[in-house]
Amino acid sequence: MNADAPIPGQTRLLMIDDDKKLCRLVTTYLEPLGFTVTAVHTGPEGVERATAAGAAAPHVVILDVMLPGLDGFEVLKRIRQKSAVPVLMLTARGDEMDRIVGLEIGADDYLPKTFSTRELLARLRAVLRRSALNAAPAAGATEPPPKELVVGDLRINLDARSAVLGAEPLVLTPVEFDLLASLAKAKGRIKSRESLLDEARDRNYDVFDRSIDVHISSLRKKLHDDAKEPRFIRTVRSAGYMMVNPE
Repeated sequence: MNADAPIPGQTRLLMIDDDKKLCRLVTTYLEPLGFTVTAVHTGPEGVERATAAGAAAPHVVILDVMLPGLDGFEVLKRIRQKSAVPVLMLTARGDEMDRIVGLEIGADDYLPKTFSTRELLARLRAVLRRSALNAAPAAGATEPPPKELVVGDLRINLDARSAVLGAEPLVLTPVEFDLLASLAKAKGRIKSRESLLDEARDRNYDVFDRSIDVHISSLRKKLHDDAKEPRFIRTVRSAGYMMVNPE
């Protein structure tokens, strides 16, 4: 098993929030449920802890939007330059614009700060399940050759959950990778928003939820793709999205 994969009783959670009372409440609630919680209270410290390597690396991050030093959006941008760790963002009022901006720059999910502890736990477990798909083969098993999807100069390794565009490794969130892989598997065929949401998330969304469009927009930026003249992802009006088949 990958030593850094979250396992029962050893799930490392980093909370980046300047509300120390909230941090204590979350810690008190989650630690008996198998989380080891580390709380930091400034943006720069959050970036440093979230991008740590090895045994210090968190398995999941809770990130507040309002922080001293650097705001949550800038913290998230810097984390995404180095890490694909799942990030759950907190917004003060559940403001739609905060949610859209957070998803666009790489958040995996979001919660308003008026969240219930049960919902927080459910959201954390959901993003961790997506991340856990990266687990290594069982000990003693013969490792199969990597499964790879190729679309033009884009190569997607399903076993390693990694993607390379030409010679450029792509830093993708777990949700972005799932969306990219789903589209690539259906290359040349339309995928509805509903089917993409079902395959990429562990919770039910309204089919018209804008989050899917935000994630696709983020993917296009990372693929250097033009929505008007797409090399990879084409929007099919009133139907969904399709991975362009270069053949």
